[in-house]
Amino acid sequence: MIGKLMFGLLVVALVCALGTTGCRKKAKRAGVDDNIGGALGAEQGLSGRPEDGMNVLSVKFANVEFDYDSARIKESERAKIEAVADFLKDNPGVRLLAEGNCDERGSAEYNMALGERRALAVRAYLMGLGIDGGIIQTKSNGEENPAATGHDESAWRLNRRAEFVLYTQ
Repeated sequence: MIGKLMFGLLVVALVCALGTTGCRKKAKRAGVDDNIGGALGAEQGLSGRPEDGMNVLSVKFANVEFDYDSARIKESERAKIEAVADFLKDNPGVRLLAEGNCDERGSAEYNMALGERRALAVRAYLMGLGIDGGIIQTKSNGEENPAATGHDESAWRLNRRAEFVLYTQ
């Protein structure tokens, strides 16, 4: 019995240790605002999805699709972001989480950075449309949140995207 208890404690300690070793400080990049989440940044403890007590809206918008290895917003995708901007302008008090996603190709670290660039590109486009950057939070899911599970171009195309989560506090 003591052996099982010790084994359980060892497993818990190992999981905790592994959970913290993957975290490292991000290198600063020129031209990127350190507080990219604006008023909803780390000061309020947001880590991606809105916290408990925040009302996630059921309003859904079309995903913005990206080309392979790109964070450039294509002309064909701009209307999707403009629809989100119109909604935000018509609904004061609504906040936005823009999530960048990638397909499975590339390293996990590279895809996290690419997902971040995609989310930031959407944020920048929204700000260019007059949306206050303080209500837009960004998050990268890298390759960890696939929309499609295949291993071909049709699945990869669906996974190279930005998604919108709208919520109120």
